Amino acid sequence: MSLLNEYMKKEQLLKQLRDELQQLEQDQRLKGELEFKEKLEQLMESHDKTVADVIDILSPDNGQAAARQASSSESQSAGRRKRKLKVYRNPHTGEVVETRGGNQKTLKAWKEEYGNDTVEQWLERTE
Repeated sequence: MSLLNEYMKKEQLLKQLRDELQQLEQDQRLKGELEFKEKLEQLMESHDKTVADVIDILSPDNGQAAARQASSSESQSAGRRKRKLKVYRNPHTGEVVETRGGNQKTLKAWKEEYGNDTVEQWLERTE
């Protein structure tokens, strides 16, 4: 493709995009969304709140996952979500184990000795 043909094609694309942009700018829905976004940003700024704070406030599950996602997208990559902390108490020894996974050494030993179902009954709380 010659340079002139490429230029003319890009020029035509640019004109088409400008036309589409003008149509969008006339759309009342877009105007309403832009106005809402602007007012929301002003409100957040006046109350010294971040996107993650707003998500945390509005989310039905306290926004933990959504807030992490929002804050991680602002700073760095998302990564895995944090597992829930489980607290087990051995009724025979009174020993307490806090773990975020099932691969904890003491917990595995208890499961071998007492059985998985028995140890799962020792679960005191999940955070």
